[in-house]
Amino acid sequence: MVTLVNLRAYRRFFVVAYHFLPLLLSYARDRRRFLLFGRSRRVDSQTRVERANTLLESLLTLGPTFIKLGQLLSTRPDILPPEYVDELSKLQDEVPPADWAEARAVLEDEVGPIEEYFDAFDTDAISGASLGQVYTAEIDGDEVAVKIRRPGIEELVTADLRVIQWSLPILMRFIGQARAFSLENLADEFDRTIRQEMDYEREAAMLTEIRSNFEGNDDVAIPAVVDSHSGPRVLTMDYITGTKINDVEELDAIGVDRHQLAVNLQEAYLQMLLEDGVFHADPHPGNLAVQSDGTIVFYDFGMSGRVDEFIQNKIIDFYIAVANQDIDGILDALVEMGTLSPEADRATMGNVMELAIEDARGEDIETYRVQQIVEQVEDTIYEFPLRLPSNLALVLRVATVVEGVCVTLDPDFDFISVATDYLTEQGYREESIKQFASETGDQIQRSIQSSVRVPPKLENTLDRIEREDFYVRADVEDGNDVFEKLAKRLVYGMLLTAGVFSTAFLYALADVQSAAVAGAFSVGVAALLYKNFRGRKGTRVTPQFTRHEMRQRRGGE
Repeated sequence: MVTLVNLRAYRRFFVVAYHFLPLLLSYARDRRRFLLFGRSRRVDSQTRVERANTLLESLLTLGPTFIKLGQLLSTRPDILPPEYVDELSKLQDEVPPADWAEARAVLEDEVGPIEEYFDAFDTDAISGASLGQVYTAEIDGDEVAVKIRRPGIEELVTADLRVIQWSLPILMRFIGQARAFSLENLADEFDRTIRQEMDYEREAAMLTEIRSNFEGNDDVAIPAVVDSHSGPRVLTMDYITGTKINDVEELDAIGVDRHQLAVNLQEAYLQMLLEDGVFHADPHPGNLAVQSDGTIVFYDFGMSGRVDEFIQNKIIDFYIAVANQDIDGILDALVEMGTLSPEADRATMGNVMELAIEDARGEDIETYRVQQIVEQVEDTIYEFPLRLPSNLALVLRVATVVEGVCVTLDPDFDFISVATDYLTEQGYREESIKQFASETGDQIQRSIQSSVRVPPKLENTLDRIEREDFYVRADVEDGNDVFEKLAKRLVYGMLLTAGVFSTAFLYALADVQSAAVAGAFSVGVAALLYKNFRGRKGTRVTPQFTRHEMRQRRGGE
């Protein structure tokens, strides 16, 4: 079995390489025009869009595993430029269902004969995805949905995951250090999540737990699992119908308050993330429906996750800081969660966060301010790499997708205002104020104690200065290797001077061969000196602001 998987993986590796090699060569030439040497190339937005389309077609051609990978990449702006994120977000997990005879074999192997276990069974799938397909049936007069794992998908996914692991060291050579950190986390996260998504017993357990957390909440409906008809490859649950959540015309026709619907959706996810610690992690419109009374129906819990208590507390700190517009608090929370390097340029990042808050609130953003901040980011981009630890990847996916759904329902939806109201209602902001008062009291107490201890120490220091017995030791931090660069330039300059002098001296003595050798040495040193002075150019970055971009597009239309 292992040998067959390896053989399949080897064959898939060459197929994947065939599709991705042209793109990788293009990226390599962006960094060095002639692959091994040369200056970097500047890539415009239109070229990125064309490449993103090529990537999209390749992912579709390569099948289920890579479709899932593309969907995950579409939620990772820390890895891909905005143009790629936009294009890959169009990637839908919809493929023709497998042949019914094959699906029936899986169902009967897990549950038993269809005629014995089901009163009726519709063999036409109501949805087909890359990993499974859903059918409707009846059990004891109740309508149910039966989710069946796609036949043979385990072997294909296992082979593709090996290909991805083999390809990772190659990809690392084409990206910067900050993105390499995120890419490694992405590979680990993808391996874990796709295996979890194929395990229907885990999905049933997560669905049941989340359903129990919303028991008594009339705004949320989650189907119940039919355990007697479920297994590792088959999941049977209640069939709950509803209108697709992004079908705004139908929602208006049935009289649903779209603003309140957006509020209920965000509050449901805030509860899952901040209180329950277990959450539905795939909130795209295909997995959310609305009943006539405004109840939100959640489908497909294959992609779901947990949040540990530490991350929960930090997310709360982050939201409270955003609610209070406490920029330092926001940056501190990001650093503690591991998403922002401690060496970040806090002044620049503070400006970025202020702009992001204004955008999230739907406020108008002046173009000149965006340009100013982009220039600041370009000057310091290598000093504050934004990273995304694996335990936060699904949380980011939820936050970005939910905001998109809420803005579709209500273009003027204020994400921050709703989060602030929720935190206040749950008492989190009050606890934050109490904690702040307690910390302030401790600081005042320490300040009083210090005011008593400082004068004797100051007098002792002045006595040592008077006796000329006072020494100062200073350690200079050189995180950007400035001293090393200066040292190299000094050495290269001295060698170049010596080389030029030697070339001229040897040439004057008519020893042309020796002069040529010295000249070649001088040219080599000059090239090294030029390369050292040329240094690293700033990377052009394009800010992506959801609402601002939406307004621009509407204006263009």
